[in-house]
Amino acid sequence: MDIKAVRKKLDYEKYGSLYALILLFIVSSLASPYFLQLQNILNILRQVSYTGIIALGMTFVIISGGIDLSVGSMTALIGGIVILALNRFGGEVGAIIIAIIVGMILGLVGGAINGFIITVGKVAPFVATLGTMAIFRSLTLYISNAGEFRSISSVYPELGMGDLLGIPVPVWIMCALAALFHVILTRTRYGRYVCAVGSNERVARYAAIRTESIRFISYLIVGLTVAMSAVLLSSRLNSISSTNAGLNFELDAIAAVIIGGTPLTGGSGTIPGTVFGAIILGIINNMLNMLGVSPYLQGTVKGLVIIGAVLIQRRRR
Repeated sequence: MDIKAVRKKLDYEKYGSLYALILLFIVSSLASPYFLQLQNILNILRQVSYTGIIALGMTFVIISGGIDLSVGSMTALIGGIVILALNRFGGEVGAIIIAIIVGMILGLVGGAINGFIITVGKVAPFVATLGTMAIFRSLTLYISNAGEFRSISSVYPELGMGDLLGIPVPVWIMCALAALFHVILTRTRYGRYVCAVGSNERVARYAAIRTESIRFISYLIVGLTVAMSAVLLSSRLNSISSTNAGLNFELDAIAAVIIGGTPLTGGSGTIPGTVFGAIILGIINNMLNMLGVSPYLQGTVKGLVIIGAVLIQRRRR
């Protein structure tokens, strides 16, 4: 078997994030005897599930040639309003259902606002979502008077802290969404159109693809994933901080997508790659904590990983 056949079989571009995850898993298990403990693995998966869910929606946005910097601030705003709705209706099971519905609607509204500004207003995605990031965070601080949103419910935390068959509920939700989005991206007309728009918008338009509608839908999808993450995060803590909630979520979500093999220029990408990218970030953070590395330096490591992933993608192209 020649070298070209081996490279084709391994397909580094498609499975590169998986290979990186396996290598990192092996190195981490050798570096710390506590890494392979079941509770530690579950903690890693729980931690990455919040940004991982957002990253799944972000994958569609980046493949379509856009970006969303407002997801962290939107998480805080939606999480806070969900708690207000929960408290308003009494905090029991019925109130939780109403609060979740409110959160999903807010997610769609937030995504629609970004999509409208970008597609109808013709504002660059970076600028548009940078502006809404400031708006969403400002509204969160105003509504809470720069304080915390605290739930009165004793049932609500069971959603974020609960588990099914020993696996945290947020992890199940992330896996279910990943499976659904993978089918949408690879088996539906919308998935093909997203890749076409991100690859070459002009050609896609000549092919009678409604490019603006495709991009608008991608922002609706990321808005829904933000709402899901906000509900899970607020239920886990039974509160939401107006200043810290969702902080740097946009960085982690974008990093997971890039590390997973989706180029920032758009046009291609995979949902499993995004999941692997989110887990890679989680393992890196976990190992830095275990090795006693200062938390102030963890951002440096994360930044180097992002830059490295982009450089590798550029070299491939």
